[in-house]
Amino acid sequence: MSENLHIIEHPLLKAKLTVLRDKNTNRQTFRRTLSEVAMLMTYDLTRNIPVKSIEVETPLEKTRGVELHKDVTLVPILRAGLGMIDGILELLPNARVGHIGVYRDKTTLLPVEYYLKLPDNVNETFVILVDPMLATGGSALAAIEILKKQGIKDLNFLCLVAAPEGVKAVHDRFPDVRIFAAALDRQLNDHGYILPGLGDAGDRLYGTE
Repeated sequence: MSENLHIIEHPLLKAKLTVLRDKNTNRQTFRRTLSEVAMLMTYDLTRNIPVKSIEVETPLEKTRGVELHKDVTLVPILRAGLGMIDGILELLPNARVGHIGVYRDKTTLLPVEYYLKLPDNVNETFVILVDPMLATGGSALAAIEILKKQGIKDLNFLCLVAAPEGVKAVHDRFPDVRIFAAALDRQLNDHGYILPGLGDAGDRLYGTE
């Protein structure tokens, strides 16, 4: 669909995604598996993260290595995005975490913004926007617009499952945003849910409806 859509292919990731899709997966397993999936996906997303060369000394001699060239900022879309943060922090423990409160009205399917807290100088960092589902694209578009207004030009969006409609909506408006997903599903149903999907990730994480 787009050169900036990256479907992360890995047998272990597919197996864990199957656990998340299963309606019989209990809440504890869902939370743990979502965190594990986020960690696996972050490994691939950061493949091209900027680094700089440094010198270190081994027990035997000096050698060259690398360290991250930019700070990393994670920005989960509340509330379901929070379920992925712990897994990402396993790989990026020094990352800063901002928060964007955007939810999709279940009647109008339009995004409603209710909270925003971002670290200072966020536009100078490597930013990863996080939300398990990219359905209609409404919440993602609202969050991306907020981040763009902060001067962020190099933006990565990490989601678990994406619908073609959501991917198209994001890339029609923000073609430079890189989307990383574990799966591109078939379509949306009449209520704006992804098919086959895995239901409402937030509800399954927190036991609400």
